[in-house]
Amino acid sequence: MQFYSTNNKDLRVDLKEAVIRSLPADNGLYMPETITPLPASFWENWREMSLPELGFHVAKQILGDSIPEDALRDIVNEAINFDAPVVKIAEHTHVLELFHGPTLAFKDFGARFMARTMAYLNRDDDSMLTVLVATSGDTGGAVASAFHNVEGTRVIILYPKGGVSDLQEKQLTTLGGNITALEVDGSFDDCQAMVKANFLDRDLMEKYNLTSANSINISRLIPQAFYYFNAARQLEEGKEPVFVIPSGNFGNLTAGLLAQKLGLQVRHWVAATNINDTVPRYLADGNYEPLPSSPTISNAMDVGAPSNFARMKDLFGDDWEAMRENISGLAFGDDETREAIKAVKANTGYTIDPHGAVGILAAEAWHQASPEDECIILETAHPSKFLPTMEEELGKGSVEIPERLACLADLPKEAHQVSNDPKEVQKFL
Repeated sequence: MQFYSTNNKDLRVDLKEAVIRSLPADNGLYMPETITPLPASFWENWREMSLPELGFHVAKQILGDSIPEDALRDIVNEAINFDAPVVKIAEHTHVLELFHGPTLAFKDFGARFMARTMAYLNRDDDSMLTVLVATSGDTGGAVASAFHNVEGTRVIILYPKGGVSDLQEKQLTTLGGNITALEVDGSFDDCQAMVKANFLDRDLMEKYNLTSANSINISRLIPQAFYYFNAARQLEEGKEPVFVIPSGNFGNLTAGLLAQKLGLQVRHWVAATNINDTVPRYLADGNYEPLPSSPTISNAMDVGAPSNFARMKDLFGDDWEAMRENISGLAFGDDETREAIKAVKANTGYTIDPHGAVGILAAEAWHQASPEDECIILETAHPSKFLPTMEEELGKGSVEIPERLACLADLPKEAHQVSNDPKEVQKFL
C-alpha cells in the first residue's frame, strides 16, 4: 500500500515513510491510496469476532501487504488487550467506553498500535527515534505510556501550560526515563504548530530522526477505526448507529469515516464540540475559518485549527454538500456541559466526563428530530481525569479514581518551561 499527501495525490510513499516521517514535506497529511470495502466473507461473521480480530481485518484492509499478516496480527493483539464496551444508559442512548486502556483514554488505541508499528518498521535501524508530540490532554499520557522505556526511542511531549487537568499532567511529567515534557506558554494550537514547524524542517527531521505521535500520523488513526466496528456489532442486528463524537482535533471522526469507507453501515455522524466550533461553523455555511482556541472544562477539545480536517475534506472530495449530508455539527458551552453532567447522573445513574457530556447534549439534540435512532456517544476518557469539574458538579468523592491514576497524584512533576516559539524545540533537541 502506498500513501499520498492530501496536498498532492501524485506524491506517494510507502508505509515506513508515512509512519516514521509522519508529515509530507508539502504540509499535507498522508492517506492510503485506496480504501476498498471489506469483502463479503468478513461480514458473514463479523459480529462474532473479538475486538482484536476485528482490528486485524480492518488494519489489513487499509495497510494491504505493507506488514506481513503474522506480524500485523501480533501488533494488534499486543496493542488492543483491553475492551471497549457499549453501555446502554437510556432508551436509544448508548455510551461507547473507550477508557479501559492503561491510561484511561481512547488515545491508548492509537498510541499502543503506533508504538508497535513503529518498532516493527524501524527494527533494522540503529539510530535513535525521537517522537515529538503535542497534547491537549490525553494524547501525551497515552504516548508516554506506550513508549516508556522502549529501546531506541525518546519522547518529547509539548502541552499547554494550565491547559490540562492535574492528573493528566502527572501522566506526562512523572515517568522520566526516555519521556520528557515541555510545558508551553501558549495554547494547544501553539503546541501543534510547534510540532508541525519542526517536521517541515527536513534537515532537522533527518538529524534527529523525528517522528510524530499525534493523529497527523496515519498509524495513530487506523486503530481508532477498530472500535466503530466493535460498537456497531453490539447493537441489535439491522440497527444502524448514529455515532456522536466529542470532537477536538477530529481524529476520531476521521477514523469513523474510514470505517464507513470500509463498508460499516452508519446512519449518521454527529460532531459535538465545545465553544471551539470551527467545524460546526464550516458545516453550517461552508466557510472554514479557524480561530484561536479558547479554554473550556472539556479541555481535550480545545482546538481551533483541527489537523484532521484536511483528511475529512479529502474523504469527501472537498465536497461541502456531501460532508454536511453525512455529518452534523453541534457546539455547546461550559454551562450546558455542567448541567448535562448532573442530569445524566440524576436521570440514569451514569457518571460521564465533560467531553462525553458534550456528546450527550448533541445526542439529545439529534433525538428531538429522530427519537428512534440508536445514538452511540463516544466516552473518550475516564471521569476521574477531570476530578475538579466532576466534584464541583457531583460532590466530593463522587468519582472513584482508578489505582493506576491515583498512584501518580503525589509524584513530583518534571517539566521544562518553554515559550511558544518553534525554535524552543530545536534548542531543546
